[in-house]
Amino acid sequence: MTVKIGVIGAGMIGTDHTRRIQQVLTGAEIVAISDYLPENAEKVKTALAPSAEIFATGEDLISSDMVDGMLVCSTGSTHEAYVLAAIEAGKPVFCEKPLATTAEGAKRIVDAEAKGGKRLVQVGFMRRFDQGYNMLKQVMERDLGAPLMIHAAHRNPTVPEQYVTPMAIHDTFIHELDTFRWLLDDDFVSAQVVFPRKSKHAHARLADPQIVLLETSKGVRIDCEIFVNCRYGYDIQCQIVGEEGIANLPEPMAITTRRDARLSNDIMMDWKGRFAAAFDAELQDFIDQVPSGTVGGPSAWDGYVAAISSDACVQAQETGKIIEISLPARPALYA
Repeated sequence: MTVKIGVIGAGMIGTDHTRRIQQVLTGAEIVAISDYLPENAEKVKTALAPSAEIFATGEDLISSDMVDGMLVCSTGSTHEAYVLAAIEAGKPVFCEKPLATTAEGAKRIVDAEAKGGKRLVQVGFMRRFDQGYNMLKQVMERDLGAPLMIHAAHRNPTVPEQYVTPMAIHDTFIHELDTFRWLLDDDFVSAQVVFPRKSKHAHARLADPQIVLLETSKGVRIDCEIFVNCRYGYDIQCQIVGEEGIANLPEPMAITTRRDARLSNDIMMDWKGRFAAAFDAELQDFIDQVPSGTVGGPSAWDGYVAAISSDACVQAQETGKIIEISLPARPALYA
């Protein structure tokens, strides 16, 4: 069976996911595209999916009988409405993060999905599909004993002027918030944000770097540096300290060179290359499950918890206080 996929949002990530499905992955084809700028949809159709039909709205695409499932790759403020429409139509939907721009919006998605009694939503937290993170999780569970601490870093070479302090949480740290929960099988109970000396490369509306401190329900302490003007490259670090040992996230594969009296490795400059294989794996996972009428992977509940946790981190940024993180009861669907 070839799964018929519709893409809502023909920007950078929508275009890249279309390329993946058309040229890299198996078992699916793009049959429908929608974007609020019709010329964007036309461009993607011409370049990657010439037989796809262009729909005027995402809602029209979702309701079409020609679509088995869809990818929501549009701007974050539209995600909630499209995902709710997909649930109403009973069709699997892959939603790029954020699931919704507010915790209340994410909760509406959780409630709608739980009412239907079937998992239809997969959220684009691709790090769960990264080989290095999976190796780290396996080593932690097998060799390290009980986890005690995590030391981590999320570094970007630079960010544009429109990137402001809260975006370090909502746009950047959101991936760590999901990854730490998945690694530890644990939830957060508090968050604090502290600000070291500001980098001269950070513009006026951005406090950079910053350090997020988290505590989990099992007592694990996490510190994560967010430094989005580090200049030297895109660098993701994660070290787990356990009762019996320590394990580090492996570095991306790179060739070591000896030249001009230097021993060196290249460092990637953006996230697209660093997590390319993880993006492939998460979408293949979605495609493989669509024929069953349900999906797995990161859930709407995971997206909701990430939204609650990120809101707490932003509150911690703004107040300088330790902010309690409290979660409602988890619905049985996500047990």
